[in-house]
Amino acid sequence: MMAMMLEQSEEASDQELIGRAGDGDKAAFGQLVERHYDFVYRVAYRWCGRKADAEDIAQEVCARLGRTIRSYRGGAAFTTWLYALTLNAGRDMMRKSAREAVKVQAFGVHMLIGGEAVPEPDGQAERLWAAVRELPDKQRDAVLLVYGEGLSHAAAADAMACAEATVSWHIHEAKKRLKLLTRSAGEV
Repeated sequence: MMAMMLEQSEEASDQELIGRAGDGDKAAFGQLVERHYDFVYRVAYRWCGRKADAEDIAQEVCARLGRTIRSYRGGAAFTTWLYALTLNAGRDMMRKSAREAVKVQAFGVHMLIGGEAVPEPDGQAERLWAAVRELPDKQRDAVLLVYGEGLSHAAAADAMACAEATVSWHIHEAKKRLKLLTRSAGEV
């Protein structure tokens, strides 16, 4: 009997798991997180470009998901909702890091944060993603969703809570800016 219940829960759709998790089913929530964790981590890594930060963002998304799963209404795909949660968690982490840096600088405290060296980007693709991370927020998010995740402009617009034309404009502006950034870096 237990094996049959386990087998049924493994085959449960996202909607079923979301409903059960919203009702307090911890096993359903765990399965939902397990099913989508790699997706969240991948988006976070492309957004920030650092393994440790991507892990922190993914963990924050999991915590937020636990607090907000009841608010998911199913109007868009669950992954679209996860994109928004992930991008918001990344932005929040960046703002928090910036505030902490200002505090450290203001008090003249020099700290070694973490022990992990940031590797130099190797390869053209990594250099390009590093340049993407330098774009303004909305342009970076649009490029990440359309080119990094392969979403259509319409799906990216859903994730970014804006119009499809706005996503297209952000992509257009990002391409112009990336062209300038890559030229100034010696790439053509």
